[in-house]
Amino acid sequence: NPYAGNASAIATGAKLFVSYNCMDCHGADGSGAMGPSLADGRWHFGGDDGEIFESIYQGRPDGMPAWGTLISPDQIWMLAAYVKSLETNKNPTTENFTGAAEARMGH
Repeated sequence: NPYAGNASAIATGAKLFVSYNCMDCHGADGSGAMGPSLADGRWHFGGDDGEIFESIYQGRPDGMPAWGTLISPDQIWMLAAYVKSLETNKNPTTENFTGAAEARMGH
């Protein structure tokens, strides 16, 4: 990604995320809504920059539209840089798991 780590491009990507209504499906902070989270480090179609570019460019089955004919490759790269900046590399379903059994309380 020619914009990887570029703070200005990431800021532009954040604006594009809003202007192209990405947040309608992926949530305002990329944490997910009707579409998957972009911030939890789990990627169905791959999470490297090129794979994110392809997901935006080509779209994905079951909901992700193809944007490649509607926006420029530069804008897609800036969106990819922004999306990567959201990633926390945490799986929220397991991040607090220690392996220790816990007693059940209540009923």
